[in-house]
Amino acid sequence: MDIVFLPQHLVALVVFIIIIVSLVVAVMRKWMITYALLISNLIVFVLTMIFMDQILGSFNETALMQGKIVFDYAGLGFRPLYLSVEYLPQNYTLFTSMFIHGGFVHIFGNMLVLFFVGVAFEQRVGWKKFLVIYLITGVVGALAHSIFNLDFPNQYVTLIGASGAIFGIMGAFAFAYPRDEVVMPIPLGFFMIMRRIKVIYAVLLFAVLETIIVFIDVNDNTAHFAHLGGLVAGVVLAAILIRRKKVGGTATSETMYYDSYAQQHPRDIDFPSLKKFAITPELRDMLKKIENETVPQVRDIWLEHFFEKAVCPRCGKSLNHFNQKIWCDSCGFKSKY
Repeated sequence: MDIVFLPQHLVALVVFIIIIVSLVVAVMRKWMITYALLISNLIVFVLTMIFMDQILGSFNETALMQGKIVFDYAGLGFRPLYLSVEYLPQNYTLFTSMFIHGGFVHIFGNMLVLFFVGVAFEQRVGWKKFLVIYLITGVVGALAHSIFNLDFPNQYVTLIGASGAIFGIMGAFAFAYPRDEVVMPIPLGFFMIMRRIKVIYAVLLFAVLETIIVFIDVNDNTAHFAHLGGLVAGVVLAAILIRRKKVGGTATSETMYYDSYAQQHPRDIDFPSLKKFAITPELRDMLKKIENETVPQVRDIWLEHFFEKAVCPRCGKSLNHFNQKIWCDSCGFKSKY
């Protein structure tokens, strides 16, 4: 059996370069990978709308009229056909297909979920684990879809979209941080509402919807098996890659947020030492929020607000606050936390 290398149009090669360069630049300039994915997907979408056949791939019309299937261009979408030994060289499309979308509704829904879920998840696990989970679950999703579509003519149907990878991120997020909350677009029939919801509930909702759709065999030109495959792969990868911080020998339930590149270590705060400043209901409520806040940057903002309203316990004048040190210029009071 001869090994087949399908041709690619120059535009498809340009798109491939855009995808690679966007990820490389994000790493070099320390941008969030989620932003690089959003930008590259949008750029590729615009090019796809202009050069649809060249990027999605096309068949020779003359050959089709004769009952033969001959490719003019392979395109960057993945086809179950490529799992055969003959077409194995085209399996790079398992990667490129994640960046291709076929319509405005398609890319809008995917990018909306990626923005709200991706940024939050990348902040928790860092760019390396995020990218590994994103890419692997995207590939697994495509493979899961293909396993159920190896028959003719389904094996020639092009699979595109980032939804398998996005479901993978959702699955990993729900497994690692089930109690955390994110803003999620929740589908309600033909409408979509934005709600702040615990990750585990959002993912369970999407998983149940996908399972029902697969079970009743809805023919809506959507790769639902890719969604479920990515979701399951995300859970498995999270179990392997993500470890909770250990405190006193036991895993903490607290969620720590980090910069996507620099591993930060949240400061320890002596909260009992701050209680003497919380002399009003407003300050006591603010201190409680500071204790419960798990995002270091947000916690620091709350601390600044706290000391803007707090007064010196000795003279009642305003306080200065910097680098976990507190002092009063009026009477010389000093303290640390």
